[in-house]
Amino acid sequence: MVLARTAILCATVFLLIYLLTKTSFVATPFIVAILIIAQVYSLIHYVQKTNRDIARFFDSVKYADFSQSFRSTIKGSSFEELNKAFSDVIEEFRKARAEKEEQYRYLQIVVQHVGIGLIVFTRDGNVELLNPAAKKLLRINALQKVADLSPISLGLVDSIEQVKAGQNVLVKFINDNEFFQLSIYATEFKMRDKDYKLVSLTNIQNELEEREMEAWHDLIRVLTHEIMNSVTPIVSLSSTAGSLLDGFDATLKNGMGGTGHGERNQEATKCADSPYSMLPVPCSVMEDVKGALDTISRRSQGLLHFVDDYRNLTRIPTPNFQTFPVAELFNRIRKLFSDRLQVRRIKFSSSVDPHDIELTADPDLIEQVLINLITNSMTALSGIDSPQMKLTARVDSRNGTLIQVTDNGTGIPEDIQDKIFIPFFTTHKEGSGIGLSLSRQIMRAHKGTITVGSEPGGETVFTLRF
Repeated sequence: MVLARTAILCATVFLLIYLLTKTSFVATPFIVAILIIAQVYSLIHYVQKTNRDIARFFDSVKYADFSQSFRSTIKGSSFEELNKAFSDVIEEFRKARAEKEEQYRYLQIVVQHVGIGLIVFTRDGNVELLNPAAKKLLRINALQKVADLSPISLGLVDSIEQVKAGQNVLVKFINDNEFFQLSIYATEFKMRDKDYKLVSLTNIQNELEEREMEAWHDLIRVLTHEIMNSVTPIVSLSSTAGSLLDGFDATLKNGMGGTGHGERNQEATKCADSPYSMLPVPCSVMEDVKGALDTISRRSQGLLHFVDDYRNLTRIPTPNFQTFPVAELFNRIRKLFSDRLQVRRIKFSSSVDPHDIELTADPDLIEQVLINLITNSMTALSGIDSPQMKLTARVDSRNGTLIQVTDNGTGIPEDIQDKIFIPFFTTHKEGSGIGLSLSRQIMRAHKGTITVGSEPGGETVFTLRF
């Protein structure tokens, strides 16, 4: 095409020269000259088409605009090959971009749906990414800076900011009357000349409690098994020996009755009236033996009952789930404790907001949990001026049901708040140390939690979260 255009242009130039030198025409050479100018312009435009296409191609790559088309109506094998090459390259870029966008969407979906909380932030603490799991865990809707977590826990902020890449740290804090123990793991990466830190947050509190209870269950099973095996024969033998002495006692008494009143008066000892005075051992020794056997039997029976109570920790029944109004549960609790609350002069109040809250749980087991908590609160209110107790139910920010037992008793020191749910641990002289542990197991069977928040001299709040 270029050669043809050049040949036509040369012929037109020769024609113009001929017209100017061999003829006297005036208008015709002028028209031919205009035609030559038009041909030169067309040839230059035709040749520069390649440069324009190359420039447009690089602009497309530069600005990632892969919607450009390089099809042309200009004929010529070289231009067609060039346009085809441009189109092929643009198509490959378009496919690569589409794959990258698909991978990005895939990663976004994974990050949004993964159950582990993820936070990505820069060196200056600006948060670039916060997935829904982290929002749910920290109970926040948005986060601009890591420092904005300080109202939840200063220790949490320090741990997130200071954790090193590849390091795993644990942090404990209480948020909204719920105890958290987070495992924080960090990694660092660089992107677009900026340093980023990715931190994963995992609440391991439930797993720790699960493992702890499994360990306690195993220990209780071993201890109760060994104690029961050892104590049961003692109970049996002491009862048998006591029965034999009682029978021997009756026999001796009958024998003494046949000897007459005068013979008994001849016994000038303090054991004269004892049936054991006829034996060749001092009667006081035999009476001590019988008393010792009675004590062994009584204490062994008490130990068996004690061990049997702890075996209940490993016998939590499977919940019989029912849907019932929380208000009905509160009414039963109020009736159950009405007399005892009046005797102790405890001001008791209950509220359900909204009043039609329903709970899907085992009503008997949840009632037992509330009985344990209220009983403990009544003990904590002993000796308190103007004792008060509140039983409340409400819906939290995650549409879960909360039941809280609040009292203004002596409170629980902070250093033992995480110990009160351990089996056998109690702060009450008459406590067995199984009530709160049993309550926690019942809540775990309901996929819920029980937590405590307390300040000595202030309010103590036990929270059941379903």
